[in-house]
Amino acid sequence: MDSAARDILALARRGLLRGATGLAALAVAQPPRARAQAPGNPFTLGVASGDPWPDSVVLWTRLAPAPLEPGGGMAPVPVTLRWELAADAQMRRILRSGEVVARPEEAHSVHLVLYGLEPARTYFYRFRFGAFETPIGRTRTAPGPDTDRDIRFLNAGCQNFEHGHFTAWRHAAAEEQIDFVFHYGDYIYEYAGRQSGSRGWGPVVRTHHGGETLTLDDYRSRYAQYRTDPDLAAAHAAHPFVVTYDDHEVENNWVGLISQRDGGARFPVATPPETFALRAAAAFQAWYEHMPVRPAAKPRGTEITAYRRLRFGRRLDLHVLDTRRFRDDQPCGDGNVVPCAAVDRPDAQVLGTAQEAWLRANVNASPGTWRVLAQQIFLAPRRFPRGTLSMDSWDGYPAARQRLLDMFAGRPGGVVLTGDVHRAWANEVGPLVEFVGTSISSEGDGSDIQATAPEIMAANPHLRFNSNRRGYTLHVAGRDQLHAIYRAVPFVQQPDAPLTTAGHFVTSLRGGGVERA
Repeated sequence: MDSAARDILALARRGLLRGATGLAALAVAQPPRARAQAPGNPFTLGVASGDPWPDSVVLWTRLAPAPLEPGGGMAPVPVTLRWELAADAQMRRILRSGEVVARPEEAHSVHLVLYGLEPARTYFYRFRFGAFETPIGRTRTAPGPDTDRDIRFLNAGCQNFEHGHFTAWRHAAAEEQIDFVFHYGDYIYEYAGRQSGSRGWGPVVRTHHGGETLTLDDYRSRYAQYRTDPDLAAAHAAHPFVVTYDDHEVENNWVGLISQRDGGARFPVATPPETFALRAAAAFQAWYEHMPVRPAAKPRGTEITAYRRLRFGRRLDLHVLDTRRFRDDQPCGDGNVVPCAAVDRPDAQVLGTAQEAWLRANVNASPGTWRVLAQQIFLAPRRFPRGTLSMDSWDGYPAARQRLLDMFAGRPGGVVLTGDVHRAWANEVGPLVEFVGTSISSEGDGSDIQATAPEIMAANPHLRFNSNRRGYTLHVAGRDQLHAIYRAVPFVQQPDAPLTTAGHFVTSLRGGGVERA
């Protein structure tokens, strides 16, 4: 680990803030109407950066001295923060500085987009409010369009706070020379808090604050609880993130503004669309407030555009997809079921017509060696025992999947990043290869291999690897090969698990497919 990485990790481990002198300092720095803020550290949620371009990056923080309370303990007035950008981890060589306003309408979060930066350069940053300051964050801009070098990135997500510790994020923070972290979603889980030993899905290692998330205050509080985790905070402070959402940022298995409680056999009492729209709008707003994304992702009620493209030199084009917002309702009643006739609809939509056309145009125009689809749900066909398929995966929409595969026909270098299923997989899908990341903590400790995996893999020989351990995936996009190194921890229901390698796979430009490295 280089010295800068050690400095960042050490700062994060010592807590989310250095230095504090109390509310008196805030009162001096702020106008009288802002003095109603509760005393204490306003930077409990740390810092983050994201969406790196060659000339710019997003810097994020949020003021929340009482993070689990409505409003985060802040008075409902705008406040002005100072920011600094430096060339060194000790913040001695300040390159730029300025002010930015944190507004109550966005939960006093800040999305500072700094332009005019140098490509492929590491920067350090912090925010200040009165006598308080954030931990020092580290970020990195993307390489310029003519740069031809390896790109190192992580794929991770599915972090259920109740199911275990986020130790994998601490290890991710220590990874060196990372260009970005793709977070595929399930950043939070919407379920009500449970006590240890209570019935429900998964173990209870620590408890969610409050009930099921339904309102804007609920979602803000849940994000704040997750953001106070020191291991997650360390990862955000160490690397720029590229984030999207999956289902649990709103509600399990929602699609297209249709609630899982859709009046079918599993949930006979339906949530009216207009009621669910209120919940979705609150969820999208809270997601935006807590993610280091650009203003283009700011929601307008239930309208949100999270899909986008990022370029990393000549080596990698990253197409970030949204497989929830524009999708048709899951066919055959959702769940793992024997497929019904509705699965065969030729006009079935996962991406929606506009996003699908956008992706087709970008794939056709992409100059990158590797065309990477950063998305959420299982792409490869996966037949379970007794002939069932998952209707919440691309298996529920085979016509939409075929249209996606047709985009890559005859084009080498197509790679898909996936999450959602809490297991690591490596798959071959026509002209594409798919690397499925496991969970950070969801479903607890796990095991070396899923119990039904041998039977599933025997029925689906294009599925080449399975691991049921928690962790993340390190990818290296090289000139001729792209590597997938599955990092794992042996347990999450206790803290301080060591890091291991569960598998190492590679795909080649010439041969395609998935092979063990």
